[in-house]
Amino acid sequence: MWRSWKKRSAPACWLLAASVAVASAIAVQSSRAAEPSHVNIAVFDFELDDRSAAGGMIGPDAIDAENLKKATEEARQRLSASGRYTVVETGTVAGQPISAGGIQGCNGCEAAFARKLGADQSIYGVFARVSRTEYTLQIIVRDAQTGAVLSNAFSGLRMGANYAWPRAVISTLDNKILQ
Repeated sequence: MWRSWKKRSAPACWLLAASVAVASAIAVQSSRAAEPSHVNIAVFDFELDDRSAAGGMIGPDAIDAENLKKATEEARQRLSASGRYTVVETGTVAGQPISAGGIQGCNGCEAAFARKLGADQSIYGVFARVSRTEYTLQIIVRDAQTGAVLSNAFSGLRMGANYAWPRAVISTLDNKILQ
């Protein structure tokens, strides 16, 4: 009796094994298709829009410049570490947006600069200083080909002076762009 059952069940076992193998192959292919490809992104230097009462009288200082640099570097590192982005170096066009009045005032010119660099997207941030200890952060991501805004993330009001800007970048990227 055991032998007759064994002979009849052998084809069923092979069929089951083949089905499992095919299902596994399909699952692997589906997971590969679901993996996002790396997006080349040009991260432009973050800028300061000093709207505080003293903004017109007190010019940018070295500490502001240092913290803007740290905020930009934090964005580059965070995007790269996400595994979704490859950061494109912007050094060759770095001065061009500044000569146009800064990225915040050039009406999307960063997308064209990103396209020239071979990037798929561009990103920049603007810290709006409300007072010496209050600010907001806006991060804009654009499609480099069309200039369309892909993400317009806003931090809301944050407490802390310019030393807190890199933390605001981490929070905004993690909670609104990389989620």
